[in-house]
Amino acid sequence: MDAILGEVTLHKRRKKLDEMTKGESLGDAYGATISRMKAQQRGKSELGMEVLMWVSHSERPLHVDELCHALGVEKGSLDLNNQNIPAIETLLACSLGLVIVEKSSSTVRLAHYTLQEYLSYHSGLFVKPHSMISEVCLTYLNFRHVKDFSSTLCSIPSTIPFVKYASCYWGTHARQGTSERAKRLALELLNKYDEHISSKMLLLHGMDNWDRPFDQEDSPGGFSGLHGAAYLGCEEITVALLGTNKWDVNATDFNGNTAIAWAARRGNEGVVRILLEQNSVDPNTTDTEYGRTPLFWAACNGHEGVMGMLLKQNNIDPNRTGAPDGQTPLLWAAGNGHEWMVRMLLKQNDINPNTADKHGRTPLSWAAGSGHEGIVRMLLERGSVDPNTADTAHGQTPLSWAAENGHQGVVRMLLERNDVDPNTADTQHQTPLSWATQNGHEGVVRILLERRGIDPNTADDEFGRTPLQWAARNGHQGIAKLLQERVDLAGYEAGLQSTELFSPESSKLSEPPSKGGAQILISKDGLTVSPSMYLICSPSRVANLSKQNLQPVTDSSLYAD
Repeated sequence: MDAILGEVTLHKRRKKLDEMTKGESLGDAYGATISRMKAQQRGKSELGMEVLMWVSHSERPLHVDELCHALGVEKGSLDLNNQNIPAIETLLACSLGLVIVEKSSSTVRLAHYTLQEYLSYHSGLFVKPHSMISEVCLTYLNFRHVKDFSSTLCSIPSTIPFVKYASCYWGTHARQGTSERAKRLALELLNKYDEHISSKMLLLHGMDNWDRPFDQEDSPGGFSGLHGAAYLGCEEITVALLGTNKWDVNATDFNGNTAIAWAARRGNEGVVRILLEQNSVDPNTTDTEYGRTPLFWAACNGHEGVMGMLLKQNNIDPNRTGAPDGQTPLLWAAGNGHEWMVRMLLKQNDINPNTADKHGRTPLSWAAGSGHEGIVRMLLERGSVDPNTADTAHGQTPLSWAAENGHQGVVRMLLERNDVDPNTADTQHQTPLSWATQNGHEGVVRILLERRGIDPNTADDEFGRTPLQWAARNGHQGIAKLLQERVDLAGYEAGLQSTELFSPESSKLSEPPSKGGAQILISKDGLTVSPSMYLICSPSRVANLSKQNLQPVTDSSLYAD
């Protein structure tokens, strides 16, 4: 900015701005400013460079009070000296304009995004920055007055503003660089971790949907140091903890999670590998909240590497679930469309592809209902998969679910198999054709009608409606036309049947059928029909029905076309 303002005319100032924003001159300007910063008195020089290091390497923008407290930490100190906390004005002055305060959020940031690029390229400006930051975070968390705060607190007291950042990110920085001092500080913190306020801050940060007490005292009881190291993915610290021989690798926390469950859930492959090397580790434990195993958690969160490691274990059970809904990893992966997971799980010799959840839905049922064609194909290639298995909640087959939801590709794939019954009805006696007609899936209806043996006349139990009546009721003209072209559609050529007539009372209708789906006809004589009864018929059948002494309704109150 000084260089731009140093020009005496508007033209020269614009020219200088254009030169600097091209990059080379801007980099020179940053370099010159940092050189001037280093040339300041020793204290100011060091503080200015520390400000740049923190702001450029922090995992999120730091608030003013967070940065000030971080820079007030002295190595080896047992508590924070408030008189050593620098003022924000001092920090800004020492950084010579390279750092500014964002007034709207009270956070500190670099003056321009290009400065971040410059500092990243000139990484030698800072010596082991992540190791230094992790050490400061751990020193702060081990301060005596920080340890005095209860782990039942849900928010950070204003006197220790840096605790939240330090709790949530010391592990992130430690993974990128760890000093021996940082290891010792980490072991000290993790010794009684579930009693420390930082354990709760870490969990609250990572569990966005957590809205209830952790335990009776609202403290993360049982969330030990080993749990914390596994959660954070700190491999060196995990090894150091296990080396003390004081940790039970299968111990559970307030929610029934083991250390390996947290590592799998977070995708921390290195820690999972370390824990699996422990002979006593149990990779099949289920938590108390969801009943999920480490394998299930890895599948849910898309951690392919962790899944691969777990599936290589001789004692892993890929079918195990303690979940209230009875879902297995394969069920979850199939329903959510994760083909690579399904492929990986199906390679297991002991996998059961027909395992159903508490509603009786199999992996094929979930994949078909969600329209995941690739997964449906993989499952159908397994000779042991039954394509006609109906769920226990609704009695629907995979074909029924696919038809109801309009998944044409899946419907066609299932109908290519000779062992798939297209007329299987659910507990309400609705067939796949009935579902597709009701919901207006014309493409699915067309595919089903092409299948030899399809019955277009099956009426459901709840409303007593055939597919044609559903089409007329919901105004699906295209589907009604497809059905009317069937020569085996009952009732039109053979004369009127009582089942063709339905009333709002008998069929639980609250209003007449939709206009446009078909014509409404009643008998003038020879058959007594009350005004509240309707007969659904196609326009092409009007001539034939007229021969049977039937004529279109003209009373507009009956919603006739």
